[in-house]
Amino acid sequence: MRKKLFALAATALMLLVSSGAKAYPDTPENHYLTLRKQMSAAVTPKQQKKILLQIESTGTFQGMMYVAQYLQDDRLRKTAAQVVAHIAVSHPEYNGANTRQLLEDVLPMLKKADQLLVQQYLDRADAGEKGFVQIFNGRDLTGWKGLVENPKARRAMDGQKLVEEQRKADDMMRRDWTVQDGCLTYVGTGYDNICTAKDYRDFEMYVDWRLDPNGKEPDAGIYLRGTPQVQIWDIARVNVGAQVGSGGLYNNKKNVSKPSEVADNKLGEWNSFYIRLVGDKVTVLLNGIKVVDNVTMENYWDRSQPLPECDQIEMQAHGSLVNFRDIYVRELK
Repeated sequence: MRKKLFALAATALMLLVSSGAKAYPDTPENHYLTLRKQMSAAVTPKQQKKILLQIESTGTFQGMMYVAQYLQDDRLRKTAAQVVAHIAVSHPEYNGANTRQLLEDVLPMLKKADQLLVQQYLDRADAGEKGFVQIFNGRDLTGWKGLVENPKARRAMDGQKLVEEQRKADDMMRRDWTVQDGCLTYVGTGYDNICTAKDYRDFEMYVDWRLDPNGKEPDAGIYLRGTPQVQIWDIARVNVGAQVGSGGLYNNKKNVSKPSEVADNKLGEWNSFYIRLVGDKVTVLLNGIKVVDNVTMENYWDRSQPLPECDQIEMQAHGSLVNFRDIYVRELK
């Protein structure tokens, strides 16, 4: 059954390609992104159920979390419950407080065979595992702050100075960043980062991103522990070397800075990152393709030193509109 569903999703992707669109990497992540786009256009419960079942075949964490929102829809609740349950029990690496709560919620909606599988999963799962935590709630900027200088400069500030500078940065952040259609969206015109209020050590992260095809020189990035950056850009900008693709550690000098291959989707379409940072080693998957494999990320602010052990995550905007959504972080220590 799952092979059949995956084949249906693959057919949908092939139709998209044959229509003249860019040939996306053929991955579960891209199947999910395509199906989610189709879901926004579906008009009948029958169509929606079919798409939800195809999302199950992708087995993606973000697919599971996306489908979970339909647990509140009376017409789609049972289908959504089945999909959430099947993805979760097939992927023990997704264990966490939110996954376990979802399984508790769907348990009464499932058929007996699925109830048994879910209960076995819950009985085995580590109840102390926090798992992936949603750090952007899709409604407002709770948990986020403006950027004050760089890590080295921030640490040199006394307490009162830092408070004053943070207040100024937060005012600017609220002018330049907003929430639109559930997305963390940059609407400013300069160069500005929005930062997590929480600092992180080692972690893994999911985040979807999209650049504006009408923007001037579309460009963005993700700072890890306050350090630039996992690169995001328009690969048509050959004048700045963007043809190498997104996902690379752009500011590396000694270590590899370019992604191993181009895995970007068409400009204006959604892309999905999985990022893992342990110590100073970074792995990046773009749309399911590993483009950075355990590469040392250099400390841009002081290349004689390793990365800070603990600091904030930052979403960078670089002068044009950019969207981020579905941002989840799992702390590793």
